[in-house]
Amino acid sequence: MSFLLFYWLGNGWPDGIHAFWGVFDITFPLAIWGCSFFVFVGLGIWYREHLKRESVIPTRFNRQRREVCFVPEGQKEPIFVPWEELVAWVTEAQGVTEYGVQRQYGFGIGFYHPETGEKYTLEFETPGLPLAISNWEAIRAYMEYEVHTLKEIQDPLELQGPDDPPWEGVHVFRNARKRLHDEYRDGKRGVVYLIGWYLYHLMTFWTIPNRLVEWEVKKIKRMSQNTLPKEMSDWSEPLPEAQRAKPSDELKRQSRRVSELRKAHPEKPVLEIFALVSKEADAKEEMTA
Repeated sequence: MSFLLFYWLGNGWPDGIHAFWGVFDITFPLAIWGCSFFVFVGLGIWYREHLKRESVIPTRFNRQRREVCFVPEGQKEPIFVPWEELVAWVTEAQGVTEYGVQRQYGFGIGFYHPETGEKYTLEFETPGLPLAISNWEAIRAYMEYEVHTLKEIQDPLELQGPDDPPWEGVHVFRNARKRLHDEYRDGKRGVVYLIGWYLYHLMTFWTIPNRLVEWEVKKIKRMSQNTLPKEMSDWSEPLPEAQRAKPSDELKRQSRRVSELRKAHPEKPVLEIFALVSKEADAKEEMTA
């Protein structure tokens, strides 16, 4: 090694080294410009979504009134729809491209305006069909008092404490680190995994992503409070128990039937069970008519 160093000092760098530095001089500025371009594109996309949140009024579900409040895009007046008149669906599309067979899934809800009869729909894509169904099932379970908090159905990586908020803030990072040290102390994790965990989070900027989540959540809360129409805010206020709406007898009957089928056939997907109960209800209406 010493001989090679003195050789370079006395005779100059070999041609290969000069070629390497020549390529480096060209590619390094390109890499800087390329990274800067993608950073600015990412910031632009984030800012565009941020502006959308300032103008879009979120849909609200009120289980005490058994109503859903919509404010369609471009409108300011809220529309209050009875919960049992809401329609929900999942979509599945399949196509062939030059990259192979591709599938797309989505979840949607819709309703007819109670006064004008105009049709409104709201749809968004989901990564898979089970997730699309889960979106509806979470809403339905909340409105029917089967779940009361987000923690009952969602726990990111099982790292939520009893008093932690439901988003992935700094508390999730601290809980993950504590669990890592507990597992290392118990012999479930080795020193290589421990070092790798710290290196990974150092490369992903430690707690900065979690702090950005907390900042985003606070910002959304402030924006939603500022953009809510007064009529919608008043509608969101809690009601005395005596004034709360009750489910219809038909819905109660169908809910009991769903519970019976789920207990009798736990291996069946919930979508098939709901479809079967819906067919039974339609057949009963035809017989009554």
